[in-house]
Amino acid sequence: MAYRYWCGECGFKTPWLTESEGRERQIEHYTRRHPGIPPGGQVESSAKSPDGMSCAQVVGIFLLLLFLLAVFSR
Repeated sequence: MAYRYWCGECGFKTPWLTESEGRERQIEHYTRRHPGIPPGGQVESSAKSPDGMSCAQVVGIFLLLLFLLAVFSR
């Protein structure tokens, strides 16, 4: 899953990142732009993962492995 963090003080938003990367960028933004204010705002989530595989990729790999197993098990 991908996350985008929005600043509660201005219009800043992170790009779509993993949860930990997005949170880290939000903290860095608040440290630079809003010192003394605890990070806040809104978190947006998406089913798309920036680093993971899609369901179709997993199924494709599984089918390839199944095919190879069938060919080489004779």
